[in-house]
Amino acid sequence: MEFTAATIAGFLKGEIEGNPDTVVNSVAKIEEGHKGALSFLANPKYEHYIYTTGSSVVLVNKNFVPSSKVAATLIRVENAYEAFASLLRLVDQARPRKKGIHPTAVIEPTAKIGAEVYIGPYSYIGENCLVEDNCSIYPHTYIGDNTRVGKNCTLYSGVKIYHDCVIGEGCIIHAGTVIGSDGFGFAPQSETEFMKIPQLGNVVLEDHVEIGANVAIDRATMGSTIIHKGVKLDNLIQIGHNVEVGENTVMAGQTGIAGSSKIGKNCMFGGQVGISGHLKIADGIKIGAQSGVPGDVKEANSILLGTPAINHRDFFRSSVIFRKLPEFVTRINNLEKDVETLKKK
Repeated sequence: MEFTAATIAGFLKGEIEGNPDTVVNSVAKIEEGHKGALSFLANPKYEHYIYTTGSSVVLVNKNFVPSSKVAATLIRVENAYEAFASLLRLVDQARPRKKGIHPTAVIEPTAKIGAEVYIGPYSYIGENCLVEDNCSIYPHTYIGDNTRVGKNCTLYSGVKIYHDCVIGEGCIIHAGTVIGSDGFGFAPQSETEFMKIPQLGNVVLEDHVEIGANVAIDRATMGSTIIHKGVKLDNLIQIGHNVEVGENTVMAGQTGIAGSSKIGKNCMFGGQVGISGHLKIADGIKIGAQSGVPGDVKEANSILLGTPAINHRDFFRSSVIFRKLPEFVTRINNLEKDVETLKKK
């Protein structure tokens, strides 16, 4: 596919500086630019690349002021990163989409399959399932009995969805993810034995949720584990039984949420964040990577860091003291020696 700078600017409502007839047919990072490529500049620390890039067209913010001549054609937009993302979506949507049901797929007679659905080789669709219009089910995917998959969903290879789960419209679930596996529920019977507690609930993903690769979302003991509308989960995340994740919350890789915790709307968790069980996390909370949260977070829009996680301002003050601990120990040891010397005198 080829586009001129004028076509791109028209789509983005941007302003062109340079040749409007410049043609691009690929995308590239600005530091790896080549002829015919479209790149973007949003982060000032990459500005030096714009003067040497081989890309033909570069998206920049409207307030960008170059310090020397730029060979590429520029398109000025309100937000270069968002504009570039919208172009990538446009290219992605233009790709040819697989259709049809492969003869090796197994679909139980009571399952209902919508229009324009792709079901790849060796996939399984269970009893009383509903797969709605325009879904793509890639090879080796398992959908358990009584599960509903809404319109325009994409389930990549090896996804496993256990029985009775609900997947909303426009969801994307990446390879190897398991939805609806048993929650970690065991009752102690003695010091050495545990009895399994049956997990009778399900998992509900609302609309436009995206789940990364190799994520596990456990079914509820009773009721539902709920991932609300617009949530985005990175790879290798564990969501425990009866957890509720609020709308438009995002979590980076290796985050773990223990059972029955309630996460608010519009939260942002860095990588390897750990949330203890039965907690309530307010709306708009930001938690830095590798932080551990042992208690409720009640103040909305707080920023937390560390283990146990504390307010980011307190964390930074504490980290200054922590770095000076070796110096403090040396000073204390010297003071103790001085005190001993004085005692002897």
